[in-house]
Amino acid sequence: MLIYLLRHGLTRYNAEKRYQGVQDIPLSPEGIAQLCRADFSPAVVYVTPLRRTQQTAERVFPEAEQIIVKDLREMDFGEFEGRNYIEMEHDPAYRAWVESGCCTRCPGGENKREFCDRTCGAFEEIVDRAFREKADVVVLLAHGGTQMAIMERYGLPKREFYQWCGPNAGGYVVETTEDAWRGRHELRLLRTVQYTKDGQM
Repeated sequence: MLIYLLRHGLTRYNAEKRYQGVQDIPLSPEGIAQLCRADFSPAVVYVTPLRRTQQTAERVFPEAEQIIVKDLREMDFGEFEGRNYIEMEHDPAYRAWVESGCCTRCPGGENKREFCDRTCGAFEEIVDRAFREKADVVVLLAHGGTQMAIMERYGLPKREFYQWCGPNAGGYVVETTEDAWRGRHELRLLRTVQYTKDGQM
């Protein structure tokens, strides 16, 4: 089975390097203009409740049914949302979070473990269902954090969390078999993709 782990298109917050997390930030006009249709048409695309994933899916996979999975949404960055690292460089709470490797709880938000467990739990349910239904392809169109959580936990070759952040409108195509998934929860990286007019692979 092939699994596409994709990130939404460009938003204004992305361009300004702001933490957007669970804020419902739409794609920017530039982000919309960059997108191109994929070279295949899945029947279903799993998205999150946040508009930026749904807007991206509408343009990249226009014929697909969108299934919203709440727990695939981005990490809740709490009080850091809407701000960038330059604005917070002297904020003691932000500095403490960064010095922890971004693993402790964001004030008013989640910690990395909670986020990864939430996201990966939702992903496991999707993959288990896909195997029961004998699906050949699964497409998730979510967030950079979602990609990182899933690939750090299951992806081969092994890489650290932040090494798995894909570009806007891009991500990873991975492969697994029922034996590899049931026995070891392994995803083997096949290639990267990007669905923008100047960057499609």
